[in-house]
Amino acid sequence: MATVTLILGKSGSGKSTSLRNLNPAEVGLIQVIRKPLPFKGAPNWRIKVTDQWNEIIRIAQKATSKIIVIDDFQYMLANEFMRRSSERGYDKFSDIGRHTWDVFDALLRLPDDVRVYILSHTEETETGQTKMKTIGKMLDDKITLEGMVTIVLRAIVQDGHHYFSTRNNGSDTTKAPMGMFVDDLIDNDLAAVDAAICSYYSIQNTKAA
Repeated sequence: MATVTLILGKSGSGKSTSLRNLNPAEVGLIQVIRKPLPFKGAPNWRIKVTDQWNEIIRIAQKATSKIIVIDDFQYMLANEFMRRSSERGYDKFSDIGRHTWDVFDALLRLPDDVRVYILSHTEETETGQTKMKTIGKMLDDKITLEGMVTIVLRAIVQDGHHYFSTRNNGSDTTKAPMGMFVDDLIDNDLAAVDAAICSYYSIQNTKAA
């Protein structure tokens, strides 16, 4: 079973920037929305672009990289919803929920030494809970995406600095295994997060084939 981690945060909170210290030769990057990476060295990255759930699964299953990053994941859901917005009834919500679950299930079934990072926006519920952005309550009633993974980090900006929060504040879905991260706030550095995960789970951090 692969280690799938959610990196959640508002636009501009440093999710994409957190890739900056990863070696692009060792990462399979899937962008759901095509956009320039927000750091120097972006041309060195090999990027696959698709918002199709089945294509995301196919790319991930064929990847030789031990690190897979899916950026702007929420648009996979939103784009399918918009393409089907003229459909009457609730079947589209069930379909989008199933497609999302299929992606998570396929990613979790990747080999044990694979680490997957899903970058996605957050939203606030009516009760003030901060969670992964989806397409609304009808999908949330069917699937709790954060519940399918062990690690959820939240990208935040504090005093002009970008961090990952590693501790639940009582009104969000942040979580991490006990002892994986010492500090409540860590630098928004996905390379450091990956190193911590490999150390915690005794994963050999090998290069891409």
